[in-house]
Amino acid sequence: MPNRPRAGELLVARAGAMDDDWHQAVVLLLDSDESGALGVVLNRLSSTSLEEVLPQWQELVCPPQELFEGGPVSPGGAVCVAKPADPREDPPGWRRVHQDLGLLHLDTPVELVRGAYADLRIFAGYCGWAPGQLETELVRGDWHRVPVRDEDVFGVRPHDLWRRVLRRQGGELATFSTWTEDPALN
Repeated sequence: MPNRPRAGELLVARAGAMDDDWHQAVVLLLDSDESGALGVVLNRLSSTSLEEVLPQWQELVCPPQELFEGGPVSPGGAVCVAKPADPREDPPGWRRVHQDLGLLHLDTPVELVRGAYADLRIFAGYCGWAPGQLETELVRGDWHRVPVRDEDVFGVRPHDLWRRVLRRQGGELATFSTWTEDPALN
């Protein structure tokens, strides 16, 4: 596919078009190639406390210092998205995904992590698509592809991220940011 989705893009769920699992979801793509795609939902807090499952990481993650629900695949596992303090360095345990965003292996000793990263966020589970599945969803119009900003990934207000990302796109996409749950009001 010549215009294949790329790591570092955001997928923003189309207003009112998908099931409840994807309602107003904003997904950061972490990988996308001929074998499929994966990403994490950026705007859903987990009902499980980060302190409960990874207490040694609690003080290292950026506010709101919570565990996020990354998606329905492997909800018992964790994915850490991180931005190094010095973008010219690749700290231990970190793999670049897009520009200065990357994945940090959670087996990395916290002593090495402390001070090496400007931002960290931990997600329980992830989103996964089989080969061609995401492309089919894009053709169907289930997702809008938009550029990512650091505040999308590490911002303190995940609850209104869907509306903020749509609003800043301008044009038709910005109008969807005013979508209401009652279709008669749209």
